[in-house]
Amino acid sequence: MKPQPEDISVKKISFRDNAAIKVLIGEHDSNIKLIEKIEEVKLYVRGNDISISGNVIGVDIVEKLLVQLYSLIKKGYPIYSTDIDYAHRILSENSSTNIEEIFLDTVFISSTKKTITPKSIAQKLYIDSIRKCDMVFGIGPAGTGKTYLAMAMAVAMLLEKKVNRIILTRPALEAGEKLGFLPGDLSEKVNPYLRPLYDALYDMVDFDKASTLINKGIIEVAPLAFMRGRTLNDSFIILDEAQNTTSEQMKMFLTRMGFGSKAVITGDVTQTDLPPDKISGLIEIESILKKTSGIRFVYFSGVDVVRHSLVQDIIRAYSHLDRSRGRK
Repeated sequence: MKPQPEDISVKKISFRDNAAIKVLIGEHDSNIKLIEKIEEVKLYVRGNDISISGNVIGVDIVEKLLVQLYSLIKKGYPIYSTDIDYAHRILSENSSTNIEEIFLDTVFISSTKKTITPKSIAQKLYIDSIRKCDMVFGIGPAGTGKTYLAMAMAVAMLLEKKVNRIILTRPALEAGEKLGFLPGDLSEKVNPYLRPLYDALYDMVDFDKASTLINKGIIEVAPLAFMRGRTLNDSFIILDEAQNTTSEQMKMFLTRMGFGSKAVITGDVTQTDLPPDKISGLIEIESILKKTSGIRFVYFSGVDVVRHSLVQDIIRAYSHLDRSRGRK
């Protein structure tokens, strides 16, 4: 159904800074073409003016998108195509959002000078929750930055001497495999499960420095079973893939937390690999601790995915399938 004439809107925005508008438009109008692709509008550039035509809602979103991107560029923020996509998603979800408050919130600057910032409303809430609360649960699908942002916060707090060490852990039981049936010694058996945590760490900290911190025990990467019987003081503790913890394992982990520590627990409750007769500790803990003061639950969805755009479509398709099968 074509929009009626009264549904069509046309707006013109004028930008003063010649250098900033060139960045906004993109090389060979690449950013303009991208915006036309992700929102059903037409953009016309003439000098320092950009005209937008299309349906009323789309024009309003794109006007706010262009104005806020221009403001970011003026403040020295490097705009990439992915930033435009993320900003569009945010404004489509809530058009009154101030993109600057999200994109300019620097979590950490890596050894390669890569600036790590939140890229969605949920990611911003997640970061703020970690800053304010000692225990935070990040629940949602893969690719939403739950573990990566928690790792960035942990490294930043370690380098700022707000914690003395980082503990990274995962349950070593996934996809139906049991460690006893895998080849090699204990280290060789558990390392494949812990590889994603190492990958995130090495993306932020120089390999040699990270290796030194690991060898000194300042950063520890270990399977969840190694946490039993310990009290972790002045630590930033991350439990990844928590949907694969049993009720007993979750209780064991949460009671390891000592003075001066923060704990971040991440997982996707729709992707548990536990046997059918086992209750996921992550699913159970939602009902137990959700109203506890000082503990925050942050929920992510497909709109928060920061991987390839197809990942967002795949998650949306599976969510639709689950609903059609009557799953929660």
